[in-house]
Amino acid sequence: MKHLLDSRSPKLTICVLGGTGFVGTELITRLAMDGHWVRVPTRASAGNDLLRVLDTVRLIRADVHDSSTLTRLFAGADAVINLVGILNEHGRSTFRSVHTNLAEKVVAAARTSRVSRLLHMSSLAADATGAPSQYLRSKGEAEARVRASPPTLGWTIFRPSVIFGPGDSLTNRFANLLRLSGGFLPLARPQARFAPVSVADVAQAFRLALRDPTTVGHTYELCGPEVLTLEQIVRTTAAVAGLRCRIVGLPDFIAWLQAVAMNLLPGKPFSIDNYKSLTVDSVCREDGCARLGIRPKPLLAVLPTYLGLQNIPDQLDYYRRINDR
Repeated sequence: MKHLLDSRSPKLTICVLGGTGFVGTELITRLAMDGHWVRVPTRASAGNDLLRVLDTVRLIRADVHDSSTLTRLFAGADAVINLVGILNEHGRSTFRSVHTNLAEKVVAAARTSRVSRLLHMSSLAADATGAPSQYLRSKGEAEARVRASPPTLGWTIFRPSVIFGPGDSLTNRFANLLRLSGGFLPLARPQARFAPVSVADVAQAFRLALRDPTTVGHTYELCGPEVLTLEQIVRTTAAVAGLRCRIVGLPDFIAWLQAVAMNLLPGKPFSIDNYKSLTVDSVCREDGCARLGIRPKPLLAVLPTYLGLQNIPDQLDYYRRINDR
């Protein structure tokens, strides 16, 4: 198996599922800069302009939930990376179909196509039987499908905490909500704990695992260097973006009612299943970044690069407010 991808190793052909998303765009850009050939199935032929400029990246219109299509996509590939995931169900896109069933199809197609390497994206607190939310249970079921792979398929599983970076749905979403609300934000589970990890560090974990055969058959929890509550993440986001921030922490019963109401809105900005996921802290039990030789960046080392203030007086005021907290 072609695991050792240093400068002397042949460049690989890699198929990345979910490659047009937040993490996928970061990872594929880095893989292309490494010189690898990357196949990216996508549902839409238009858009994805960031990836189209990369010479070694090929966007292919395809339905990744079709088993025969997956077999064709994987033909001749050295490695497959599965990043596909949803935070809420929409129509036919259920947690079970997108997480569990797809993982099973990927393993089967990889075996048929004789792919030797599979990197799989999961989530911290994923548990097929004990997790409180369908999201986390289906992620745990997907992990079980990957671990049951045949011996010819070298798998590695990654379980990140919440991921931040340019274009994320975490800090950018809170910044937008604060702008729309004038700084007022009723917040469910404000004391829920996370260890935010940067998208660059997550992408690096995937790249390093491709190079290292000792990562085969292992699971890596990926966390940033600090544990923050949800309230702290929101307040830090507001401070960096120069936004007003008045958080009202909701009691669990009121937060549940908020989830019930917002679950009915288009796009489900906050669902019952999201609320259930928040009842479990997203922090690492072991340091997967250290095992991979990664020194993860803290939130404040990255956040100002994409949400930062644009002038010197505002930057100085921001640092004053941070130091006064």
